[in-house]
Amino acid sequence: MTMLGRLLLTADALAMCFGTIMADCLNETHMFNPRWRPHAKFHNAQTVLLAVMLSGITMYYTWREAKTPEMRREFVFVSAVAGSIYWLAGLLSILFPGTMGVDPEFGGPAFPQAKVFILFMSAGLSGSWLEYR
Repeated sequence: MTMLGRLLLTADALAMCFGTIMADCLNETHMFNPRWRPHAKFHNAQTVLLAVMLSGITMYYTWREAKTPEMRREFVFVSAVAGSIYWLAGLLSILFPGTMGVDPEFGGPAFPQAKVFILFMSAGLSGSWLEYR
């Protein structure tokens, strides 16, 4: 096991948890946007909770002690999937009709999240690769 791999997976998990809360809950662009309809806010809350739960799974399996090398590889695989699935979903979401990375009132139709999503997905996948090998 490498400490660097676990640290990269931890950075991935923490960014997924706290970054999502800060970006989607604690500012005027999402949850506190008075122009958002209640159903949009429902799906925003769903996405935030999904990120928090995936973060928890990533952390749990990243730091869980394994009794065998096979168990360790399985834990790393679960960490890699849980730690990258949120970022991958975010990258693919822009492909749906009518979606934008940023609402026009806040500078859209840019997609600034793409760089952040790629950065932390790469951190998690690199960390899992370091742990797996």
